[in-house]
Amino acid sequence: MDQTAPSADAAHARGAVRSRAAVEAYLLLAFTMLCWGANSVAARLAVGQLSPMVVVCFRWAIVAAVLGVAVRRQLPAAWPQLRRRWLQVGFMALAGFSVFNALYYVAAHHTTAVNMSILQGAVPVLVVIGAFFLHRTPVGLLQIGGIAATLIGVAVVATGGHLATLAAFRLNVGDVMMLIACVLYAGYTLGLRNRPAVSGLVFFTAMAMVSFVSSVPMLAAEVIGGTVQWPTVEGWLVLAFIVIFPSFLSQLAFMRAVHLIGPGRAGLFINLVPLLGAFLAVALLGEPLAPYHLVALALIIGGILVAEVSGRRRAI
Repeated sequence: MDQTAPSADAAHARGAVRSRAAVEAYLLLAFTMLCWGANSVAARLAVGQLSPMVVVCFRWAIVAAVLGVAVRRQLPAAWPQLRRRWLQVGFMALAGFSVFNALYYVAAHHTTAVNMSILQGAVPVLVVIGAFFLHRTPVGLLQIGGIAATLIGVAVVATGGHLATLAAFRLNVGDVMMLIACVLYAGYTLGLRNRPAVSGLVFFTAMAMVSFVSSVPMLAAEVIGGTVQWPTVEGWLVLAFIVIFPSFLSQLAFMRAVHLIGPGRAGLFINLVPLLGAFLAVALLGEPLAPYHLVALALIIGGILVAEVSGRRRAI
């Protein structure tokens, strides 16, 4: 009996499944990065309307409350799995949500936008490196070249098209905070591959609850320090946007995308965030659009495509 045809059909079917998964992941990642890019605009709108730790604490309090009601019947069944992996759940919540956000907002008071943008570009690189060491995910020369191209694109955005300013790049307290935040978020992304065997919604609920609890002492410190600012009317509107999109829908989309194509490939798309944030600032805040934005767009999109095609070939 000829086994060639069935084998070919099976291979074709597997390829079709991988292609559908990749398309779904791309759409989810595009939505996620758009939400995260818009978060930078929301953060600017929040200045003078509510203080950083109020944002961090309130966003996770609202998300945890809504999700807790939504999955109240699923939590008891999932509790044994979550309890066995409580250290992982706790670390991922701290790394990807509460502490990352706290460090990000505080760092903005101690460093420049140029430094923050450049350092955020380190997240995909850290994810790829971490995936190589932790999961033995292969990294090819084309993938390395794609990563380099996206980082150059991020640097172009960060420096306003004047790469010579990189010569004056220096670390300060804010930069150190951003570096720690980037390492933590890379760790969170890597952890998504081996998260507890519960539904994404239940897992996200558990992390949101941990994030809220861990953010309460941060808010208390802000209150004691006399720097707290409770939300104004506009502050509540900004907070509502942050809760619905960057904190809720985008996180679910990102977890699903990582499940579909892995942390190394999904993490590369984070390089789109600085660029999308810049374009949204042009559209929503009236900031000028310069030619270097288009150069950066070509570098970042091109780098992602090269690295993604290389990653897919090595995954087959």
